[in-house]
Amino acid sequence: MGWQSYIKEFGTYLKLERSLSENSLEAYLHDIQKFSDYLEMAGLSILPAEVKADHIKKFLSYLAKLGIAASSQARILSGIKAFYKYLMLEETIERDPSVNVHTPRIDRKIPDVLSLQEIEDLLAVIDLSTPEGARNRAMIEVLYSSGLRVTELIELKISNLYLDIGFLRIIGKANKERFVPIGREAARYLISYIENIRSNVPVKPNNEDFVFLNRRGTKISRVMVFMIIKEVALLADIKKNISPHTFRHSFATHLILGGANIKAVQEMLGHENITTTEIYKRLDQDILRQTLLEFHPRS
Repeated sequence: MGWQSYIKEFGTYLKLERSLSENSLEAYLHDIQKFSDYLEMAGLSILPAEVKADHIKKFLSYLAKLGIAASSQARILSGIKAFYKYLMLEETIERDPSVNVHTPRIDRKIPDVLSLQEIEDLLAVIDLSTPEGARNRAMIEVLYSSGLRVTELIELKISNLYLDIGFLRIIGKANKERFVPIGREAARYLISYIENIRSNVPVKPNNEDFVFLNRRGTKISRVMVFMIIKEVALLADIKKNISPHTFRHSFATHLILGGANIKAVQEMLGHENITTTEIYKRLDQDILRQTLLEFHPRS
């Protein structure tokens, strides 16, 4: 079999066994295809079983010379590693050449975080006298209270609300389930929206279980959530680069500043690897250092 046959079978495996979204599936296959194209361009007529670690390292160097960011190189390498893990699982190869290839070092950008006062300022400018305002307040309260990704917010279902015990059932990346707490204030605005606003929206078929709807009665879109938050930030005169993810960053940072266990924060965020969560510990230290510089009398 040639590369194309292996790539096709890998795609079938990802779809059936890993239940990946269409976008994730395409990204994985596209990355393997890039590697295959590179080998061909380099004049190397070799099959996946003949690839050595050095071939993968040279491919990463080639990407770096093209100006591909380290984060993108890491994502591509992750796809190659998944491909070879699959081939090992299928016993198509006897050794995995990607095992000793290390992920390019990524300088993680510290995300923008809102202060407690900025959160209050944002919420205060939302007009609760309109149906959209009540919905938008509930959405932002949930984003900040539970640290959800924007996709998790728009996919949130009424059947996954356990507000009597203060929890939401979230289906995150790769269909992984987790239960996250929701604060009393956020739950109050959410209940008010569902009972007083959403109940009056004529819901379109197949949208009956989604919590947040647009005027047409269909699930609210990612783009619309981004636009709403940009508009609210503008009204609140907040100069930071605000997005739905900003509330997730703020949620995690405020928890850690308050003394929360980083492992507990990892579980609430749904991070597979704790190193992803540790960026908030670093941010915590940066905030404390800045506070010292601003307010200590001998700084």
